Amino acid sequence: MVFGVVSGFLSSRLMVKVSEGTLKQIRDEMFVKMQRLPIKYFDTHSHGDIMSRYTNDTDTLSQMISQSIPEIISVFTTIIVIFVSMIVTNIYLTLVVLAFLGIILLVTKFMTSRSGKYFLKQQEAVGKLNGYIEEMINGQKVVKVFCYEERAKERFDKLNEELSQNVYNANKFVNCIGPVNGNLGNTLYAVIAIVGGLLAVNGIGNVTVGLIVAFLQLSRTFIRPINQVSRQLNSIVMAIAGAKRIFEFMDEDPETDNGYVTLVNVKEENGKLVETTERTEKWAWKHPHSDGRLEYIELKGHIELSDVDFAYEEDKTVLHDISLYAKPGQKIAFVGATGAGKTTITNLLNRFYDIEDGKIRYDGININKIKKDDLRLSLGMVLQDTNLFTGTIKDNIKYGRDDATDEEVIEAAKLANAHDFIMRLPNGYDTELSGDGASLSQGQRQLLAIARCALCDPPVMILDEATSSIDTRTEKIVQDGMDKLMDGRTVFVIAHRLSTVRNAKAIIVLDHGRIIERGTHDDLIAQKGQYYKLYTGAFELE
Repeated sequence: MVFGVVSGFLSSRLMVKVSEGTLKQIRDEMFVKMQRLPIKYFDTHSHGDIMSRYTNDTDTLSQMISQSIPEIISVFTTIIVIFVSMIVTNIYLTLVVLAFLGIILLVTKFMTSRSGKYFLKQQEAVGKLNGYIEEMINGQKVVKVFCYEERAKERFDKLNEELSQNVYNANKFVNCIGPVNGNLGNTLYAVIAIVGGLLAVNGIGNVTVGLIVAFLQLSRTFIRPINQVSRQLNSIVMAIAGAKRIFEFMDEDPETDNGYVTLVNVKEENGKLVETTERTEKWAWKHPHSDGRLEYIELKGHIELSDVDFAYEEDKTVLHDISLYAKPGQKIAFVGATGAGKTTITNLLNRFYDIEDGKIRYDGININKIKKDDLRLSLGMVLQDTNLFTGTIKDNIKYGRDDATDEEVIEAAKLANAHDFIMRLPNGYDTELSGDGASLSQGQRQLLAIARCALCDPPVMILDEATSSIDTRTEKIVQDGMDKLMDGRTVFVIAHRLSTVRNAKAIIVLDHGRIIERGTHDDLIAQKGQYYKLYTGAFELE
């Protein structure tokens, strides 16, 4: 008894360790895979569905590993022992059992094949439902403002009904397996008695009444564990469906990177740039050539686009023959209606997407030759939608440069005009943020985003409508912080408020993916074209 208790305890502990260890490894691999996926994947897949793969689909595997597999191992051990005993007892009656076992397996296969597709649909429906719930949580203010509660509930009911129906269809077949196999087992019990009686009467196989009774007991012991496995099929089929979704995620094509030019710290010695492991104020592109020559090209921030075409989907070109340049330290502004292609250009600079035709050069180097991590390290972005993360304000500012000192963090916050409001918070820079910084105003979150970018000190900045969602007073504070950040850097600005781009070196007016005007503010006003109409209010941005 003591041995049984100890064995049970050790077995349970081992299975918990195995199941949780396996799931930990799966989640680790999924997260690593997620970091390697291109932005396009997240643009085209519901975040709730991705989350469902991390939670619901892995939970189905957990139940199978911790509950179903141990029972199956135990069952098969029992079946093998009993099967050997039946062969030793009587081969003729064993063949009868094997015939019924074949019938049981065919029935089980039929039922599971019918339910398998519904279990997959069930997991997909769970992902859709989670995605919708996530949307509703994030958009509760909008839901209430537009009195959308009833329609939201109708949509939820529809998705919930779809899930419920798939669960019903999946389980109605699997739940029949146990009763059907149980009745087949009872039938087998009767058939063995009849066949055994006939063998005994005809004197075949040395069958006796005692042998029949013993074999009946063996057959019942043989069938019982098979029925136990049948009850676990629900969990197993669901786990297979969950595993399929996980493997689909793991099989997604990762972001490709064929770049070989890297970004390194350099210092100047005898009029030449020399690579150093120390952090310096000077960066250079390390460019290996096919002849073995190694060239260091100083990072200055000279960007040039030549005849660039791009389409998110085949046959739907969104950029047509885009050519422009930005010299080091220049501010280039993009203006145009929604969908004109402004943000698309900045996505191409980061290589979130790669161009179909044309070239983009960075300090004279084709950006396809630059490793993506190094390229993005040289670019800073402040977006309209700020993203803050759970942790302290200091952690959020240091997000792009973990080795920064407290003094450097404070200096970056001062540059962004964020220091004063941070010091008014209960714990200053150690104030904990959660829920994307929901406790802060939009302007404060934007200032933190600017500070985060300032700490990385990138030579090229991309400002994507960074002040469009804040009030005029806060905009002046944020704009002042951005002006300090832009000083001496190559800057690409996307703005709906044209007053923020008046001092740009060049203003590019886009329409349906084409450049229709370019020049300084004064030049474009004098032309009295599209920009003039936008600036004077004769035509409004959509």
